[in-house]
Amino acid sequence: MKGGGFSFQLLKEVKGKGRLGRISTPHGSSSTPAFMPVGSQGSVKSLAPADLKEMGAEILLCNAYHLYLRPGTEVVKEVGGLHRFMGWDGPLLTDSGGFQILSLCALHDVGPDGVRFRSHLDGSVHFLTPEKVVRIQEELGADIMMVLDDCHPYPVSYSEAKAAAELTTHWAKRSKGAKSRNEQALFGIVQGGIYPELRRQSAHQLMMMGFDGYAIGGLSVGEEKEVTFEIAEMTASVLPKDSVRYLMGMGTPEDILAGVRMGVDMFDCVLPTRCARTGILFTSSGKLNIKNARYSKDKNPLDPHCRCYTCRNFTRAYLRHLFLSRELLAYRLNAIHNLFYYHSLMRDIRQALSQDKMDQFEREFFSQRGRDNGANSGEEGGEIVC
Repeated sequence: MKGGGFSFQLLKEVKGKGRLGRISTPHGSSSTPAFMPVGSQGSVKSLAPADLKEMGAEILLCNAYHLYLRPGTEVVKEVGGLHRFMGWDGPLLTDSGGFQILSLCALHDVGPDGVRFRSHLDGSVHFLTPEKVVRIQEELGADIMMVLDDCHPYPVSYSEAKAAAELTTHWAKRSKGAKSRNEQALFGIVQGGIYPELRRQSAHQLMMMGFDGYAIGGLSVGEEKEVTFEIAEMTASVLPKDSVRYLMGMGTPEDILAGVRMGVDMFDCVLPTRCARTGILFTSSGKLNIKNARYSKDKNPLDPHCRCYTCRNFTRAYLRHLFLSRELLAYRLNAIHNLFYYHSLMRDIRQALSQDKMDQFEREFFSQRGRDNGANSGEEGGEIVC
């Protein structure tokens, strides 16, 4: 049922196992835990909205920074809003673009009033305030908007992390004051680097303001994985039980399983589609590099246990041929498979939680990969870098 405003219903919670919930928005609902495919510029690379619907995607992520620069907010608004512009009628979350300004713009200047930067597209100078970022997202028509935040890469000193967290809190307050449309949700973002004290302080200050949901930002930016999990788990534990918890930008299957156990409800990552474009495919037995010569005459599907369009219709040999030939179809078929895998994983996690079988599910998940310690496996070895 579509219509109405934003709401979150916590359906079940088992400490140390995970949470089941339901997000409702004016453009429909999404079950949680949920994974959001990333369509930064209004498109999940190589895929159409019909592909995403078929694989079970319920909510997508777009980026206000990218859409503000190109094609421009006024263009999207004139066409009828972001949903109509990109042909997606389900829920949409827009990231504010704080991280993209940091990572893409060689020249940027952060101050109390906002951030001045040069576009990575044409070098033009722009100045974004917290209020303007909210207005951009309101004009785009996002169901869930993110506040502008100050995100620093690792390593960052205590004093720098403290200043960034305080600025993010200041901007969050201004963002909340600028919000003018009740049907659109606004999420605060917890910052504080790798420092538990700063994270707790940031979370409590945001909670006092009262946001529709809370995101854990500024992680997986270079720190050790153990540190990432430690800070994410601590932060999730202090966030409100009855609000959405969103872990930003983390997305290996192992990351998602760990995040679910922490009580996180929403995830996003470019990993499935980025890996698809480099020939790395996710399967029930680990990751597979389709470029490998061993697949040149392989008549098997990518994953015998997968029911995606790619696995139902094509062999590893054909997919390898397409990829090595740089045929555009390779990127599409690989992306269909990887995102189908991710959404199947989320459905299986939700089912395991509903049946109180999370421990059994995780044992089977890791045993299929030939290990039980949560590290990445497969023929490539080590971390997945796509």
